[in-house]
Amino acid sequence: MEGEQEVRESRFKRICVFCGSSQGKKRSYQEAAVELGKELVSRNIDLVYGGGSVGLMGLVSQAVHEGGRHVIGVIPKTLMPQEVREGIDACRFCLCGQITGETVGEEKAVADMHQRKAEMARRSDAFIALPGGYGTLEELLEVITWAQLGIHDKPVNSFARGRLNSC
Repeated sequence: MEGEQEVRESRFKRICVFCGSSQGKKRSYQEAAVELGKELVSRNIDLVYGGGSVGLMGLVSQAVHEGGRHVIGVIPKTLMPQEVREGIDACRFCLCGQITGETVGEEKAVADMHQRKAEMARRSDAFIALPGGYGTLEELLEVITWAQLGIHDKPVNSFARGRLNSC
């Protein structure tokens, strides 16, 4: 049918995406976040992410939510006031006005950053990292370390310069 996207099934039900709470330095980062969100939708994959409505996190979550897939945001209670404060101002500068400033989907509040990573890992079948800051890097390195230690055997990938790279 016209206007319908082709659905490509995946062996993954939920993928965790690590990315920044800022828009990033390049417009291509914003485009990659939206593109990844649409790709998850096209493969019937739900999103697990850091729970923010701003920056790249907001873009990828909005794209998945608008595509009709389930979104699970895992956010530490200490970051919730900051998210509310930053959400409204940040949405003025986003790609094509796609961020509403409101968190979409299911929100899971946890006590701290360690619980956030553990909960995101528990709920996910694989991990993808988009551009971000030190927090994104730390999340990516922790799941890579967990894989090396045999804590999980889930795929871990990073997306940089328009390519998906296996870690």
